[in-house]
Amino acid sequence: MGAPSSTYRVQFTPSFTFADATGIADYLARLGVGALYASPMLDAREGSTHGYDVTDPTRARPELGGDTERVALQDRLKSLDLGLVVDIVPNHMVVPNPWWEDVLEHGQASEYARYFDIDWSSGKVLLPVLGEDAEDEVHEHYLKANWRRGNTELNYRRFFDITELAAIRVEDPEVFEATHRAVLSWGVTGLRIDHPDGLADPGGYFRRLREHFDGWLVVEKILGPDEALPQSWPVDGTTGYDALREICGVFIAPTEAFAGDFHTVEHTSRQQVADSILVAEVRRIARLVQGVEFEDACRAVAEVMVNFPVYRSYLPEGLHHWETAVALSKSPAVRALDEQVRADPHGELATRIQQTSGMVVAKGTEDTAFYRYTNFVALNEVGGSPDRFGLPVDEFHQRAARRESAEPAAMTALSTHDTKRSEDVRARLAVLAEIPDEYLAFESAMTAKHGISEPTLNRLAWQSVVGAWPLTEERLGQYLEKASREAKIKTSWVDRNTEFDAEVAAWPAKVLNEPEVASFAERLKAPGWSNSLGQKLVQLTAPGVPDVYQGTELWDFSLVDPDNRRPVDYDVRREMLARIESGWLPEVDDSGAAKLLVVQKALHVRKRGLHGYRPLHAEGPAAEHVLAFERSGVITVATRLPVGLEQKGWQDTVLPLPGTKWTDVLTGRTATADLASLLDTYPVALLVQGDQ
Repeated sequence: MGAPSSTYRVQFTPSFTFADATGIADYLARLGVGALYASPMLDAREGSTHGYDVTDPTRARPELGGDTERVALQDRLKSLDLGLVVDIVPNHMVVPNPWWEDVLEHGQASEYARYFDIDWSSGKVLLPVLGEDAEDEVHEHYLKANWRRGNTELNYRRFFDITELAAIRVEDPEVFEATHRAVLSWGVTGLRIDHPDGLADPGGYFRRLREHFDGWLVVEKILGPDEALPQSWPVDGTTGYDALREICGVFIAPTEAFAGDFHTVEHTSRQQVADSILVAEVRRIARLVQGVEFEDACRAVAEVMVNFPVYRSYLPEGLHHWETAVALSKSPAVRALDEQVRADPHGELATRIQQTSGMVVAKGTEDTAFYRYTNFVALNEVGGSPDRFGLPVDEFHQRAARRESAEPAAMTALSTHDTKRSEDVRARLAVLAEIPDEYLAFESAMTAKHGISEPTLNRLAWQSVVGAWPLTEERLGQYLEKASREAKIKTSWVDRNTEFDAEVAAWPAKVLNEPEVASFAERLKAPGWSNSLGQKLVQLTAPGVPDVYQGTELWDFSLVDPDNRRPVDYDVRREMLARIESGWLPEVDDSGAAKLLVVQKALHVRKRGLHGYRPLHAEGPAAEHVLAFERSGVITVATRLPVGLEQKGWQDTVLPLPGTKWTDVLTGRTATADLASLLDTYPVALLVQGDQ
């Protein structure tokens, strides 16, 4: 089975079931989608809105319709020539579950004792205890271990710091078979593998999976800006955060106005994570280091993980990443740690430190530093680099050509269930890089009237308001609560500051009715729409397999989860799509219909098959405002940096078109090289040779 032409991600919840997905299958086919890309479908904790808390990997989730409705969904998709891509979680299961309960009852004598990653040296499973003052809200955030109360004997590996998600030993063939048997029997088009960095041996896991599955295989691996997947992995590519960084970056103007010292914030955040919520993991690893004092080993282990330049190494592959981390570490015991890891790169010490470094990086960078370093939050995205401002067009072309050459079937994404903010929010915030002085003056004036006392949250809050405008007090309040507690500066999930929490909770009501806020948000609308259409068309036609996250075929101004899992109104989308199919050319306006037009036309063109990559270059005074390329007789043209373009206009800038007649499938008109004419209806164009 080959890769689908494109995917459409849906989030299954108790209110959006397998039957509901069956009901939108015809809409997805009309939209031009190649495959439905499903959130986890295996049995999960009751009420779960994401499905990553699997309780039983041997059956489809009954709460969503079970195997009966799962089969009906697959039959419907097949009848429409649509594939099915399923998200699976090999790293962990939620506890309690039947296997875990058996382990708690029988200990090492349990037939499932080997299934979970437990240190049995204490003779039993050690569970963290929340104090009597623990609030329900902590439970709602997955019972994070309360490290303040000394719960550092925790002896089972978790998913990050989430105590209720216990890691499983999928490297064991018996565990692999038990946890994969069901989903591998479904005959799906593709698999999306969640969190491979938590596995003991990701490469070995993928090689075993390939022995049982010959379909499309993508991995949720977050790469550094210049990092590549280990070449030994038999996979098609990542889930697309690397492409997200590049596509969004090319629509951001380079500027120094928002510069700062991100690396210091990042290092401090990682160190705090290693010393607190992941201290149990650090101490478990330190016990494996021989010949040094235990506390010295703890410091060395934590320091190496904090200094990792990427999420993890895969020794012996990626040795240079390990060497970089060691070189940056100054603890006396680092030399002993390095020698022992190098001596046995597949041993328990090397394995566990590599498994855990990704946790330190992710929790320290994504879930802490990205909420602290808020100078320009459009760059604070999963896999992003807040210190890299903008991506030159030539570099974008080089990276796109490299993807076409090396990983043409890798997934590309702009919005996912894990992104900190949706693609349209980032597109609007990108405008700020073109008007930094104007924005900073606005922020300063509004802070004087309604500032939040913690400066980094204050800056995040103002950008969030104008980026996600319009939004309700409830949505903004929930977001700021999460952001303030993830930042862990003046409050956190386990160390509450009730006075500050009350200040943050009261803030939305103070600002959302301010006319200055509405006015500035209106200022960003039109150029933000231009950026949205540009980056979407580029994603849908560039190398890789593009994913459309649920609902984002219209404007979607969502913030981090759970905001991005709100219900999607498919009736509105069906109605708009029917009008587009009848020839309607919508205005670029609040309805978002123009984005639906771009998505529908691009996905149908995509189904023809696009190969190769040829950069095209505009000529004239506004040439820097164009990103264009040709693939298989299809040309993508997108406007970039629209504020600057508005100030000077296209003038006589042209895009020389190779070959003979070209037609813009968005408008149906014959294309011209004159960009003022070509882009007078939409800020993007999608050209095919000959008549449409």
